[in-house]
Amino acid sequence: MKKAIALLLVIGLAVTGVWYLGRKPPTEVSLHTVSRGVVEKTVSNTRAGTVDACRRSKLSMPIGGRVDALHVDEGDSVEAGQVLLSLWNKDRKAMTAQAQAHLLATRHSAQKFCVEAANAEREAERLEKLHKKNLASREATDLGRTRAQAGEFGCQAARDEEHVAEANLLMNQVLLDETFLRAPFAGIVAEINGEIGEYVTPSPPGVATPPAVDLIDYSCLYVTAPIDEVDAGELSEGLPARLSLDAFRGETFHGKLDRIAPYVLDFEKQARTVEIDVLFDDPGVRSRLLVGYSADIDIILETHEDVLRVPTEAVMEEDRVYRFNRESGVLELVSITVGIRNWNFTEVTEGLEAGDEIVLSLDVPGLAADLAVVARDD
Repeated sequence: MKKAIALLLVIGLAVTGVWYLGRKPPTEVSLHTVSRGVVEKTVSNTRAGTVDACRRSKLSMPIGGRVDALHVDEGDSVEAGQVLLSLWNKDRKAMTAQAQAHLLATRHSAQKFCVEAANAEREAERLEKLHKKNLASREATDLGRTRAQAGEFGCQAARDEEHVAEANLLMNQVLLDETFLRAPFAGIVAEINGEIGEYVTPSPPGVATPPAVDLIDYSCLYVTAPIDEVDAGELSEGLPARLSLDAFRGETFHGKLDRIAPYVLDFEKQARTVEIDVLFDDPGVRSRLLVGYSADIDIILETHEDVLRVPTEAVMEEDRVYRFNRESGVLELVSITVGIRNWNFTEVTEGLEAGDEIVLSLDVPGLAADLAVVARDD
C-alpha cells in the first residue's frame, strides 16, 4: 500500500514538473506612464535639408589672364572691396599712366587757350570802347571781336578735348580694375582655384567652370529643405521652427520660416515637394555652424500646453492603445480620442487618465486584449 502511494506521489510530481516546464512564460512589454505636457502640431521636411548662407558668391575673373598674386588664403576673413586675386597687368598700368599724362597735357592746353580767349575778349571790349570815341576803326573793332569769338570757341574745344581725355583715363582705369578680383561683401574665403603663374579664363555662358574664389557671408545662415506638397497649404512666413543638425545631436536651434517657394518640384519617382527656407534666430550660431551641414526642420503650426499626451509610437490604427491593468496583469484594448499630434507625442482628450500605463513595444508578437503580460525592465 505504501509503495502504491509513493508511486502515485512520484507520478504526480512528474506531471506537475512537465506542466511547469511546458508552461509559456508571460509576455514582457515596455510600458509608458501617461502624463501631461506640451504637444505641438508640426510639419517636417521629407528629405534632409542643408545649411546655407544668405549670401554666397562663386567669383570669377571678367577677363582671362595670368595670375600674378593671391592676396588671401582659404579660411581668411575679408572686408567688402578687398582685393582677393590679381592678374598680370603691367601693360594696362602703362596705358593708364599714358592716359593720365594725356589728360594732364590737354588740361594745360585748355588752360592756355582759355587764357588767350579771355585776353582776346578784353581786347575786343577795349576796341569797342575806342570805336565809340572814334579812336579805332570799324575794321579793327570787328577784327577784335572775331578774334575774341574764335578764342572762345578754341577754349571750348580745348575743354572738350580735356573731357575726352578724362573719359579715356576712366576707360583705362576700368580695364586695369578688371585685373583685380575684389570681395563684393565681407565674408570668409571658402575656396581658391588657381595658383600664381596659372592662366585663368572667364566662365563662358552656359558652361560651368570652377570659381576663382568661393566667398561665403556667415553673418546670415538658413536651412533650405523640401516639404511634401500636401503640407504647403498650412504654412505661412514667420511661423516658428525648430532645427536639428546631425553635427549637433541632442541639440536644437530655433528659427523662423522665411520663404516658401512659389512652385512645386516634380522629380521623377519622387513625391512632389515645395522648398522652404528657415532662418536661424540666434545670430551667434554662425560661429559654430558650417555651410553644407545637413539639417532637419520642424515647422510649429500649433502648440497645446499642459495636455494629456502619449508617445505617438504607442498609438495604433483607429487611435487605439493597449492599457495595462496592473491588478489583473492583463492588457486592455482602449479607444482614445486624440487632438493634435506629431512624430513624438499625441494629445489625448478622452479614453485615458494621467497615471495609466500603456504598451510602447507594439512590435512584440501576439499582443492582444486580455493577454497576461509583465513589465520589461528597460
